[in-house]
Amino acid sequence: MRITQRAITQTSLLGLNSNLAALNKLQQQLTSGTTISRPSDSPTGTNTSMLTRRSIADNDQQARNITDGTTVLEATDSALQDMLAQTLKVRDLTVQALNSGAGNAETRQAIASQVSGLRESMLGQANQVVAGRPLFGGVTSGATAYDDGEFVGVAFDEDVKATAINRRVSDNETIRVDVTGPEAFGSPDGSNLFAVVQNIATHTTGDDQPALTEDLAALDEAISRLTEATADVGTRAQRMERAGTTNSARALTLSAALAATEDVDLPKTIMTMKAQEVSYQAALQVTAQVLQPTLLDFLR
Repeated sequence: MRITQRAITQTSLLGLNSNLAALNKLQQQLTSGTTISRPSDSPTGTNTSMLTRRSIADNDQQARNITDGTTVLEATDSALQDMLAQTLKVRDLTVQALNSGAGNAETRQAIASQVSGLRESMLGQANQVVAGRPLFGGVTSGATAYDDGEFVGVAFDEDVKATAINRRVSDNETIRVDVTGPEAFGSPDGSNLFAVVQNIATHTTGDDQPALTEDLAALDEAISRLTEATADVGTRAQRMERAGTTNSARALTLSAALAATEDVDLPKTIMTMKAQEVSYQAALQVTAQVLQPTLLDFLR
C-alpha cells in the first residue's frame, strides 16, 4: 500500500483538529461552568436537565402557593381568634343581663350598647380583605362577605369543588385555605352569629329573660362552631408548615441533581485540559517532524 505525502498530511491535520476540538470543548466548559452547551453535548444529560428544571419550576410555584396559603390561613386564624374572644365577651354580658340583680333600665341599656358595639367589631373582622378577597366570602367576586350581618359571599359546598379555594403544595397534595362565613359563623338564614348577637342586644333592652336564655344557648352553639373553625384552620396551617419544610428540602435536592448533571467538576476538568494541552503540543511537534517544512510553514 502506497502512502503518499498527501495522505500523511490529511491524517496529521485530522489528528490535530481532533485534539484542538477536544481542547476547545474543555475550555468552553470552564468558561461557561456547564458541561452542556448544546443538546449534542449530551443527549441523555440534556433530557435529564430539562426534566429537573421542570421539576424545579413546579417546586418554585408550589413554594409561592405555600407562602400565599400561609398568609391567608394566618390572617383567618387571627380573625377567628379575635372574633372568638369578642363572642366570649358577649356571652359574659348576656349572663350579666340575665342576672336579675343587675336589672335597671340604664344597666340593661349599657349592656345592649356594648353588645351592639361588639357586633359591629365582629362584622369588621368578618369583612377582612386579604389580597383583594374577603377572607370569609368564599369565591365571591365582591368586596365584602357580610352586608349588615347578611352573608353576601359564596358558601362552601362539599359537592362542588369549585367553591373551595385550594393551594397546590406538592405534586400530589392540595390544601384548602379558606373558611366561608356560614362555616364559621352559622347559616345565613337569620340564625348566624351576628343575628344572635343582635337578638341579645334587643332582648337585653326589653328585659326579655326567656328570650335571652334562648339567645345564650344559641350563642354557645356559635362559640362551639367558631372553636371548631379555629381548630380546623390551625390544623391546615400545620399542614402548610410541614409542606413548606418538605418543599425547601426538595428544592435543595433538585438543585443538587441539576448541578450533578450540568455543572463542571473544576479540578477534574482543569487536569483533563492540561493533559489535552500536553497531548496537543506533542502532536504538533510530531507533525512538524513528519511533514515537509514548506507545508508546515504554510500551516503556520
